[in-house]
Amino acid sequence: MTQPLLKVRDLSIAYATAQGILPVAENVRFDIYPGQCVGIVGESGCGKSAVAMSLVRLLPQPSGRILNGQVFFHGEDLVSMPIKRLRSIRGSKIGVVFQEPMQALNPTRRIGDQIAETLMFHRGLSEEDALARAVELLDRVQVAAPQRCARDYPHALSGGMRQRVVIACAIACAPELIIADEPTTALDVTVQQQVLSLLRELRRESGAASLLISHDLSVIAHQCDFVCVMYAGRIVEAAPVQELYANPRHAYTRALLAAILSDSVPRKSPLPTLPGSVPSPVDYVPGCRFCRRLGRTGDTTLSPFPLVEISPTHLVEACPLCTGE
Repeated sequence: MTQPLLKVRDLSIAYATAQGILPVAENVRFDIYPGQCVGIVGESGCGKSAVAMSLVRLLPQPSGRILNGQVFFHGEDLVSMPIKRLRSIRGSKIGVVFQEPMQALNPTRRIGDQIAETLMFHRGLSEEDALARAVELLDRVQVAAPQRCARDYPHALSGGMRQRVVIACAIACAPELIIADEPTTALDVTVQQQVLSLLRELRRESGAASLLISHDLSVIAHQCDFVCVMYAGRIVEAAPVQELYANPRHAYTRALLAAILSDSVPRKSPLPTLPGSVPSPVDYVPGCRFCRRLGRTGDTTLSPFPLVEISPTHLVEACPLCTGE
C-alpha cells in the first residue's frame, strides 16, 4: 500500500471561552491515502468541523487552538510549519470547500476576481490569464453563463451557485487534497445531489484525495471509501464504509444508522431519533460519553477507552457497554 498523503496523529483541539479552555476534539487519528475519500460523520456539535479546519490551521482566532498532535502532509507537519510555508500549501496543495459559501466569498469583490486571486498567488498567472482560467473553472463546475457569472458579485447568485464558486476556488490549482466541510449545508435536496455528484466527478477526474465532513450517513455511504464516526470530540469507530454499514460495532454508530429514514418506515409513523443530545464540552466526562448520554453513571464514564482494532482496518472505542463486549 502507498504511504498516506495525510496522516493525523493524536490531534487535540480546544476553544478559549469565558468558562475556560474547553476541549472540542481529543486524540483524533486517521489517514488519507492518495485518491481516497475519507468521511467524518456525527451530529452537530461533535467537533467535525473543528478537526477539518485545524488541519490547515484555520480555526477561529484567537479562541481556537491546537493543544497537541501532528498533521503530516507529504511528511511535513502542518501544525508546527511556519505560516509562510503553510500559506504556500493552502489553496495550492490543499483546497477547502467551506460550509457556508456566503461567508467564504467576499461580498465586495466580483466572482472572477476571487477565483483569479488564487491562481495569481499560487501559479503566478497574469491577471488576464487568471480571469480567463476563472471562467473555465466556472464552466467546469457547471455554473450557467460563466462569463457573466465572473462579473457578478456573490449576492447575485443562489446558494447552490455560490457553493459551486467555492468549489471552483478550491480546485483552481489542482490540489492533491480537498477538504469539504459539510458542503451541502442549507441547500435543498436537489441541489445537494448536484453538488455532491460534482465533487465526486471532480475527484474521479483529478485523482485528488478528499476529506468529507457530514452529519448525513447516507451522503457518506455514496461518497466515501473510509469513514470515521465522531461523538463528543472523539472518534468512536472507524472502518471502510461497506464494513461499517454491514457491521457497526459501537452503540452510537448503530443509533445513527437506525435513524436513517428508509422506504420500509410506514407513512405517518414516528420518525426514528437518537435519545438525548450531544453534550456541551463543559459537560464532557473522562470516560465513555455516549454512556453518559444514555443515562449510565457507572465505571464506564470515569476513564477513557482506547480505540482497538477488532478486524483489519476496523477500529472501535472499547467501551464494553457500547460495544457489547
